[in-house]
Amino acid sequence: MEIQRTLLEKLRAHLSAKEITLLIGSRQAGKTTLLRQLAEEKQAAGEQVLFFNLDYEPDMLLFSSQEKLIRQIELITGKRHAYVFIDEIQRKKNAGLFLKGIYDQLLPYKFVVSGSGSLELKESIHESLAGRKRLFELETASFYEFAQYKTDYVYRERIKDYLELQPETAQLLLREYLNFGGYPRVITAPDIEEKTAVLREIYQSYLEKDIRLLLQIEKSQEFTTMMRLLALRIGNTIDYSGLSKDVGLSFATLKKYLWYAEKTFVLELLPPFFRNKEKEIVKAPQLYFKDLGLRNITIENAGRIQSLNEAAFEFQNFVYRLLRANIGERLFSLHYWRTKSQAEVDFVIDRGQGLLPIEVKARSLKKPTASRSLRSFLDTYQPKEAWVINLSLDTSIEIGKSKVFFRPWYGLV
Repeated sequence: MEIQRTLLEKLRAHLSAKEITLLIGSRQAGKTTLLRQLAEEKQAAGEQVLFFNLDYEPDMLLFSSQEKLIRQIELITGKRHAYVFIDEIQRKKNAGLFLKGIYDQLLPYKFVVSGSGSLELKESIHESLAGRKRLFELETASFYEFAQYKTDYVYRERIKDYLELQPETAQLLLREYLNFGGYPRVITAPDIEEKTAVLREIYQSYLEKDIRLLLQIEKSQEFTTMMRLLALRIGNTIDYSGLSKDVGLSFATLKKYLWYAEKTFVLELLPPFFRNKEKEIVKAPQLYFKDLGLRNITIENAGRIQSLNEAAFEFQNFVYRLLRANIGERLFSLHYWRTKSQAEVDFVIDRGQGLLPIEVKARSLKKPTASRSLRSFLDTYQPKEAWVINLSLDTSIEIGKSKVFFRPWYGLV
C-alpha cells in the first residue's frame, strides 16, 4: 500500500496548466512515486505519456541537446499533445536553460519535471524559468499522512477524532514519528532495524551526492561534524562564533555550509520576532530539522526515544513542522521570541492583524498554568489569544486581555 500524499491533488490540478509543473524536494521524499502515479492516471485516461528518468543512461543520452529530445518526443507522439514526465532533472547541467529553450518553442506538450535538492535546481532554475513554471515542494510525509497510512485510511477526515479517542495509540504513533520521521521508505520498513538502516542509507546518499559531489565541499568531515552538533541543538539559537570553533571552520565557511544545508531541504532557520531592539533578540536564528528521522540518524538516536517526557526538543521540532503546515500559503510569518533578560516563547505567528504566541510542553499537563515568559509576552504585546501545545490538556484561561488555549498536539494535525 502506497502512502497517500496530500500534494498529489494540487499536482493533478496543475496538469491542465500550460506552465511546467516543477516538483522539488529532498532525496527519497517520494517525488518519483508521485510522478509515476500522475503518468499512470493520464495513460489510463487515454492520453499520450512519455516518461524519462535521467538516472537511466539511455534516457540521459536523449538530453544531450534540446533538438534531440524534441525529435524523440515527436517520433513517439507524432507532434500531438502529450504529457512529458522528466524525473531527476538535476542530473542535467543548466537544467533551467535547457527547459526554457524547449518551453519557448510553444510545443504541444505538457512538461512535468522533478528533481532533488541540488542548488542549481532550487536556485538557478527559478531565474531561467521565471513565468514558465509553477514550483511545488514535496517534504517527507507529514504526521497526518503518516497516521493515515498507519491506520489503513479507515478514518480519513476523522483522524483527529481517532487520535483524541485513542490516546495510547496516538502517543505510540507520535513516538514512532519522533524517532523515525517521515521518509516514505522508512515509514513502510517493517521493523526498527530496517528503519534505521534505511535512514543511514538516505543520510549517506545525501552526504555523497548532494554535499560532496553537487556542492563540491572539500571538507566533508567538517560538514558531518557540523550536522551532528546542530542535531544536538534543535530549538536553540545558533551561536555562529562558538559553532565555528567547535567544528573547526572559519565563520564564513560555517555560514556557507549552513546555507547549503538549508537549500538542500535538511535544515530551516527560524528568525526572532522583535519590536524593541534594546530589549529583544533581533538577529540570532533558531534551528530546526525538516525531518526528525534524518536528524536522529546523524547522532545515532533513531529508535532510542522511549518517553515523550524526555523528548522536549524533538517534540518542539515536531510542533514547528505542524505549525509550518498549518500556515501553508497564507501570508503569515513564524518566529520565536526572546528578550535579553532570557524570557522566551517558543513560537510567535505574526498574522498581520495580530500576534499568536505559542508555548510547547512535552508533558501531560494537569492544570492550566502559564510560564513567566509567556506572561511577559502577554503583558508586552497583549494578543487576543495564546496557545500552550501539550500532550493532553484541552482547556482555556483568561490572563489579562488574552485568552490562553491549552491544546493537545493532535489538534494541529
